[in-house]
Amino acid sequence: MPKFAANLTMMFNEQEFPDRFSAAAKAGFDAVEFLFPYDYPASDVSGWLKDNQLQNVLFNLPPGDWAAGERGIAALPGREAEFRAGVAKAIEYALALGTPQLHMMAGLIPADADLSLHRKTYLGNMKYAAQELAKHQLNLLLEPINTRDMPGYFLNTQAQAHELRIESAEPNVKVQMDFYHVQIMEGDLTQTFKKYFEGIGHTQIASVPTRNEPDDGEINYPYLFQVLDELGYEGWVGCEYRPRGKTEDGLGWLKPYK
Repeated sequence: MPKFAANLTMMFNEQEFPDRFSAAAKAGFDAVEFLFPYDYPASDVSGWLKDNQLQNVLFNLPPGDWAAGERGIAALPGREAEFRAGVAKAIEYALALGTPQLHMMAGLIPADADLSLHRKTYLGNMKYAAQELAKHQLNLLLEPINTRDMPGYFLNTQAQAHELRIESAEPNVKVQMDFYHVQIMEGDLTQTFKKYFEGIGHTQIASVPTRNEPDDGEINYPYLFQVLDELGYEGWVGCEYRPRGKTEDGLGWLKPYK
């Protein structure tokens, strides 16, 4: 049976971030993920996890200037020093929170960009981050993001991500398969998941096209959850969706799996 992690950046937004941990636990979740923990001391976030007997399964490396619209810097030439400082900061938080894997956001690139230069930068930063994380038995995750939600993002398909993963030759590099993004960009979810199964470190869910609860839209999630079980997927399923209303009111889809 799949293991579900509440995404506290998108779920339980009726409450302030510190209070979302207890809300997730009361709703029946054993684990959580979120975009970034850096607005709070690591000791505080660790305390919220422990107080509610929750595991943190994922967060992102620092993304650059998020408020100004940046969405990662791993593929941006000239930002290597900032990227390396972000890796160190993320590792510090991961060790404090007991987080086993970190996602490296690639960043936005211009339409007329030199793709070979951005690719070289991304691969170099990936190898650096993977080697630093490996010192602490942590995994590095890559996630393709669809071009509709995030135009200009460097990494868009599972094929791209797995090609880079293999080229890096770093055993602790894995790929995130967010079924929402994959459906929009590629479709053929079952066969794509089976094809790349060995290289997938984390999955995420949301309805398509609205990115709400996984109980409507064009993806048959009960079937996909059955596929995950049949293949022996042991990772977490992150619930990275925007609730249609109050978060708790939309959790009926979860009841069969608890």
